[in-house]
Amino acid sequence: MTLLRVLAVASEVYPIVKTGGLADVVGALPAALQQHGVATRTLVPGYPDVLRALRSAETVLNWPEFYGGPIRVLAAAHDGLDLLVLDAPHLYIRPGNPYVGPDGRDWPDNGIRFAALSRMAAEIGQGAIASFTPDIVHAHDWQAGLVPAYLHYGRQPRPGTVMTVHNLAYQGQFSPDMLATFGLPGESYALHGVEYYGTISLLKAGLQFADRVTTVSPTYAREIQTDEGGMGFGGLLRERSDVLSGILNGIDVDVWNPATDQNIAARFSAELPGGRAQNKAALQLRFGLDQAPDAMLLGVISRLSWQKGLDLLLETIPTLLGEGIQLALLGSGDRDLQDRFAALAQANPGRIGVVIGYDEALAHLIQAGSDALAVPSRFEPCGLTQLCALRYGAVPVVANVGGLADTVLDFDEAVVSGAAATGVKFAPVTADALAHALRKANLLFNDQVTWRRLQQAGMATDVSWHDRAARYAALYRELVAARH
Repeated sequence: MTLLRVLAVASEVYPIVKTGGLADVVGALPAALQQHGVATRTLVPGYPDVLRALRSAETVLNWPEFYGGPIRVLAAAHDGLDLLVLDAPHLYIRPGNPYVGPDGRDWPDNGIRFAALSRMAAEIGQGAIASFTPDIVHAHDWQAGLVPAYLHYGRQPRPGTVMTVHNLAYQGQFSPDMLATFGLPGESYALHGVEYYGTISLLKAGLQFADRVTTVSPTYAREIQTDEGGMGFGGLLRERSDVLSGILNGIDVDVWNPATDQNIAARFSAELPGGRAQNKAALQLRFGLDQAPDAMLLGVISRLSWQKGLDLLLETIPTLLGEGIQLALLGSGDRDLQDRFAALAQANPGRIGVVIGYDEALAHLIQAGSDALAVPSRFEPCGLTQLCALRYGAVPVVANVGGLADTVLDFDEAVVSGAAATGVKFAPVTADALAHALRKANLLFNDQVTWRRLQQAGMATDVSWHDRAARYAALYRELVAARH
């Protein structure tokens, strides 16, 4: 098997810098691809956390001027990842998370910051680093969306390009006045270029010019080709349907392994599930919930937003309390949702517990100690939380959309397919339908034989990257073959 060289380009990577599922995917996919003859180097911005994580690094590129200041490209290994780091202090050394400052607002120069990342990826794709010229450049989300455009307009021999959309809602829109600053030619500001309803969209650039476009589940790939689900890109994606595919995400099953997880109270497995009871007790203690082993404990790990359907969960609280279900919620986001959940916890001690923020270790404990895990998203490209839930025996209660539809099998579907059910799905995505799903889940929970079967079927589900990575490897090889 011929070794393929891939340059992955992303704005975050686990375990160094993470704001969401993008980082998990970018961090886990390279190791899985290696088993399929693909060597990946991942280009990321030189944020302070990234530079601190590098124990030793080699400078492979050194330029005095690049988008407003001097830069270096550093090559380094970290936790099994082969990294290239764009060390540009004028762009990336600042407080706050990768996209937002301490005041909660987007950095005003985000367009330039991520244009620089994309431009460097294009330069590397065209041979700027003598020791590494990739066969494929794989761009992730809008922050890397300009990579295919730069390579297209560079009009030089170039590698194949793949654009993966992790969430179509984030489109990287900027003023058309930025065209020259980005280094794009005037002809690019057009319907079949980077123009998007009077703005420049970095995501559109990737969707328009990449040789192949992927998204993170087959159902989401279909949804985004509709006017309703396409968020303004439905027509473009229908035009490009011949190069668009949906490949499910996986999770790192070494990081998410209840048999070895050091973040939980007791290790367990599908064969030896006894530790779940200890984790449930520990989770109840952590969230100030009553020590009630016979009450169904519903976990939520989510960004608090309209997309994630957390307002619908608020509307179902009377049902939840009436059914005797406990709630342990970890998340942050919309201030109004944060305040309302916090108020509910204060008003219902012992029944509802809320932690505002994100805590990776606590997320593991919620998966290990919850009986069920709710993901009521209005749309969900793939979702990783429900994959972790399956792995840990927390039965998913999910909206029948996107990757949730593809990864959870409801009882009704199980009857038709003959496979074992792994969770509860609901549609339409309304508060009434969610309330019905919670009542159904609680009824199933109180039939311990049926519940145990649900848990065992979930834990037997392959949520790893192995087969998914094989599909990416096949896509890369098809693209390389098509270009020769």
